[in-house]
Amino acid sequence: MAVFTPLTDEQVSAFLERFDVGQLEKLEEVASGTENSTFFVTTDRYRLVLTLFEQGEVEELPFFVDLLTYLDQHQLPIASPLRDRQGKALQLLVERPALLFPRLGGSHPEHPSVAQCAAIGDALGQMHRCSQGFSGSRPNPRDLRWIDANMPKVMAYLSDDDRQLMLDTFDTIEEQLAPSSRSSNELPQGALHGDLFRDNTMFEGDSLSGLIDFYNGCTGDLLFDLAIVINDWCSDAHGELDIERYQAILNAYQQQRPLTARERKVWPAMLTMTALRYWLSRLLVIYVDPPAHSLTPKPPEQYRDMVKARVNQPVDALSD
Repeated sequence: MAVFTPLTDEQVSAFLERFDVGQLEKLEEVASGTENSTFFVTTDRYRLVLTLFEQGEVEELPFFVDLLTYLDQHQLPIASPLRDRQGKALQLLVERPALLFPRLGGSHPEHPSVAQCAAIGDALGQMHRCSQGFSGSRPNPRDLRWIDANMPKVMAYLSDDDRQLMLDTFDTIEEQLAPSSRSSNELPQGALHGDLFRDNTMFEGDSLSGLIDFYNGCTGDLLFDLAIVINDWCSDAHGELDIERYQAILNAYQQQRPLTARERKVWPAMLTMTALRYWLSRLLVIYVDPPAHSLTPKPPEQYRDMVKARVNQPVDALSD
């Protein structure tokens, strides 16, 4: 299931009248939605994307609008939400919050090349460098405290070995990362994408055409964002890192924002922590809080194996 709230041509045509975007020619449901309803909208003037928000806190949506607008103003490759004739971005359609965006060209990289890895590292470094000046605030909802609070919910569903792996891993990374949580200035802070997997990027060949789906965006440790990218973009089927792709991302990233000495010190722990975060979240979807819609959960074993790989073979960040 991809669209949870179907729309008619008549509903979308009436919605578009709020904007200066032309007349509806074609409405298509997007098959890749997992949380929200997404549509491709073609008018006689533009190619657009319409998103209906099906879950989450409505009061948080202005944060995302402000963040996307800020990044767009700093020439980052993102699609800023369009504003209606009164200058308003956030809308209501069929009793759901809605945003309208320009549609970016390109496709998601399933098997990223080294050049694509360098491009995402460069873009993320640029984003983090400028996002340190963003004035909005939304605490990271998937930090160490979230992991600590939610681990007990899945313990009954794990094997003895997996249960011990999760507990031991958490104890180790908490010891290494907890001091940074007591001082917001110890690790560089800024606005994060929060979920920059390959399927949240668009490429035309090896050129990055856009970063999309900022709805896990927050503010917090910039290193957290970089670790999510490394784990998704550079891991093989067994969770091991492809060193060539790994070096491409880190080298390009640090050309834009060099890591601090403190960041390099906790880097192995942050890689492990973000792998643990996704292992836990996938377990929760299967055993504790299944989605309201009929979606196929992603396999948690992928990130369990990644946790094992990060524990067994810690990797260092590259030097300047």
